[in-house]
Amino acid sequence: MEAHQIRFSVHGTPAAARSARQQLANGIRRWDASLDQDLLSTAELVAAELLTNAVRHAGDGPISAGARLDGERLLIEVTDADRKVPRAGLPDMEAEGGRGLFLVAALADRHGVDPLPSGKRCWAEFKVGAPAQPSRHVPLQRSWVCIF
Repeated sequence: MEAHQIRFSVHGTPAAARSARQQLANGIRRWDASLDQDLLSTAELVAAELLTNAVRHAGDGPISAGARLDGERLLIEVTDADRKVPRAGLPDMEAEGGRGLFLVAALADRHGVDPLPSGKRCWAEFKVGAPAQPSRHVPLQRSWVCIF
């Protein structure tokens, strides 16, 4: 499989994050790499979560987004200037945010955060061409118990 790559800068606004998600998805689709629609949709959702986190937490620092397809993997990555390492987890049920990395962990085959001298790189990786299998690392879901 031919190697492909896209990378670009992102302004630190919610509108720019939405635009970057679309730019990333369109760039991947233009590669014409025979990626199935489920993988493309999942990668777009994960990119949206990573971009939203970067815009929300990096402040005015530089943000960049990218994707790389080589061999049997699709890598989505977002770098930002915030050095704080995010943690996946379930927020309170009333919280309006805080589920992004939980979704990334559930949807990607692998994911992580790499510290950089000027911030961090958050990434998610997807196997390409492999039959879809349930994730082995889906975080536990909350359950409610009602006692009367």
